[in-house]
Amino acid sequence: MADSVPNKEEFQALHNDGTKPRIASNLNHPYEPKPLGEQSRALNRQTIMVIIGNLGVMSIGMGLGLPTVTQRPMTDTTEQVYLTQSQFTWFASLNLLAAPLGGLLSGVLLDKLGRKCTIYALNILGLISWILLAIASKEDNDIMFIQLMASRFLVGVTHGLSSAPVGVYSAEISTPKIRGRLILGTSISVSLGITVIYVLGYFIRTDWRLIGWICTGFQVLTLLSVLPMPESPNWLISKGRLQDARKSLNYFRGLDKKATVTHPEVLAEFNVLQKNIQLAEGQKMPSFWKSLRLPEVYKPLLILIGMFTFQQLTGIFVIIVYAVQISVEAGVTMDPFMCAVLIGLARLITTCPMAYLLEKWGRRRAGIISAAGMTVCMILLAVQSHLRFIPFLPVIAIVSFIVLSTLGIFTLPFFMISELFPQHVRGRASGLTVAFGLLAAFFCTKTYPGMKDAIGNEYCFVVYGVVSFAAMIFVYLVLPETRRRTLFEIEEQFRMKKPLKPTQIEMSEICIK
Repeated sequence: MADSVPNKEEFQALHNDGTKPRIASNLNHPYEPKPLGEQSRALNRQTIMVIIGNLGVMSIGMGLGLPTVTQRPMTDTTEQVYLTQSQFTWFASLNLLAAPLGGLLSGVLLDKLGRKCTIYALNILGLISWILLAIASKEDNDIMFIQLMASRFLVGVTHGLSSAPVGVYSAEISTPKIRGRLILGTSISVSLGITVIYVLGYFIRTDWRLIGWICTGFQVLTLLSVLPMPESPNWLISKGRLQDARKSLNYFRGLDKKATVTHPEVLAEFNVLQKNIQLAEGQKMPSFWKSLRLPEVYKPLLILIGMFTFQQLTGIFVIIVYAVQISVEAGVTMDPFMCAVLIGLARLITTCPMAYLLEKWGRRRAGIISAAGMTVCMILLAVQSHLRFIPFLPVIAIVSFIVLSTLGIFTLPFFMISELFPQHVRGRASGLTVAFGLLAAFFCTKTYPGMKDAIGNEYCFVVYGVVSFAAMIFVYLVLPETRRRTLFEIEEQFRMKKPLKPTQIEMSEICIK
């Protein structure tokens, strides 16, 4: 049998006439060369740069989880300075109110300054916010409160600012095969940041200023790590910086960082990028608001706004913020810090394999499975008082809800925001969408206590379960499948008003099945 497999020279000779192998790559032939951008050197460069960009996003997760671990020491009335309960609610929620501003600012900075400079900006704002927390006054309540409010405001702006740039950067430097796993790095970093702050809170329970100093040191390191990141070739081409764009594309395809492109594969990719961007610019669409009339802009915008709306109305942030309170009210006794750590770990562990699952299942299937599971979890929480014979049912339902939401409904809007928008509006459209999503998060989180008092926890969970079911229908009917599509193919799908044809890889999979 071994003699039936041609050697490398014989295999190459089969295609010396310049014709393209039909589906050789799908037969996993040992001598079929990988595309340049999918070879190990290129993949390592793409992955390392995305990891560096996402280090700053970890700080956002730390900021989100901070109120959970600081409520007790900050409101301790035996201390010389402390926050009242009313002041602490502002400390816990002001970041969500400020986050939409960061989302809008993100769109402007992404287009005007570039992806790398926007990542610089979010790291600088994050550094200032942690310094304000660490140096908060130990003698004057009013001064401390002002410093903490300024810190949380900047945390919110940084949160909004961070939701798009690294994802957009990841989408633009990567090849379709690994684009999903790189874009997902942002969600993994947020989850990791939340878990890290929960662990810090578990070990440092009384000195929240020390936590601030630790986070400040971490933010300094993340800021310095951005220095070696090359700018996205897409943005450089759009600004006419062609030499820098060639250097960047060469680097991300595993070649030397030169101002000239000699490899035919990279040259073809560069020419396609340049043509597409010039075509978009030639259509004379300087105004973002005028661009909203185009189907390739308003369709993904409406789809993502719908996804963010369902994401929040299903109660995802409510469960994350009030998980300990909900468990206690259900009669489960557990160290709240340990409970927080377990929730953070559950979300982090679930996020890590998401890139594989989204490539294996596709975006639509992951969303449908996620929404269906969330519906079941909410119904279980609603009827848990009638199922007391099942031990730890509330904890099981809450953790399962977090796991299942991470599998799709929570992750997909942030994931697909980097895929659906065309190049010429990607920055501002992403910023607008993120701003809407974060405003919805603030609204849902703030209204839950009043909603609970008005109709009770059980009926709140029923509402969230119904919305989760509606989200499943929305994903099935509306959400496009972007698995293994290039960004240009995705844009054409909306522009041409027809579904995409299956890729060659997908056709071969169908044939094999």
